Amino acid sequence: MPPTDSSTSTGSGPSPAAPSAESTEDTLDLRLPDELLALFGQDESDDGFRAQVERTAADAVGAVLDGEDLLDALAAWGTAATPFGSFQLLPVRVERDLQLISRWMNDPAVAAFWELAGPESVTDAHLRPQLDGDGRSIPCLGVLDGTPMSYFEVYRADLDPLARHYPARPHDTGVHILIGGVADRGRGVGTALLRAVADLVLDNRPRCARVVAEPDLRNTPSVSAFLSAGFRFSAEVDLPDKRAALMVRDRALGKLL
Repeated sequence: MPPTDSSTSTGSGPSPAAPSAESTEDTLDLRLPDELLALFGQDESDDGFRAQVERTAADAVGAVLDGEDLLDALAAWGTAATPFGSFQLLPVRVERDLQLISRWMNDPAVAAFWELAGPESVTDAHLRPQLDGDGRSIPCLGVLDGTPMSYFEVYRADLDPLARHYPARPHDTGVHILIGGVADRGRGVGTALLRAVADLVLDNRPRCARVVAEPDLRNTPSVSAFLSAGFRFSAEVDLPDKRAALMVRDRALGKLL
């Protein structure tokens, strides 16, 4: 599971009650052997988890058989207009971007939630598994009017360990955000970028009905930014490294919020 989100905006968001995670109607027909489930470190007798992993695995298998790009050619998604300028996601290249991203990770406000402070090797070790993987998670620079100023991870939430903790649906797409420059924090930039990224996902991934995120529940500015960007608070979820607010941006409500 990718790490927690750093602050994206200042100000206090509402303190929502914690509804239960929503149900899912999606079912896929695939039976996994107990040995594969054991790789996830899960009790093989847990039928609910078994069914969830089987649905997720069926989607992944179908993608492989179809020769599918798991995130629908993210590099070609193009730009989105924001009140602060033209925004684009640019997939990370370590040789070009490592120093910049590592510097952001060492900002105390960022390090408090991402926990990746340290030498460049720490950031490198975080980026490499994503870049060398099957494309289910793509680290990106957020480029605003030609200037790299933020870091995003766009990932298949339904194929991520996060799916163990909420009723994932096929093609759910997750987002993590880090605003790099102090000058870009606390003035609505994070909210604008989150809305732009959610729009890019939904415009370019027609099979994706929801964009999800799981900021640390203690990170009030981040939760507030997601709410202002059209996400709704779905549930509190206990993850291995934090208690998170599950935020959901629904395609059906995208033009209303």
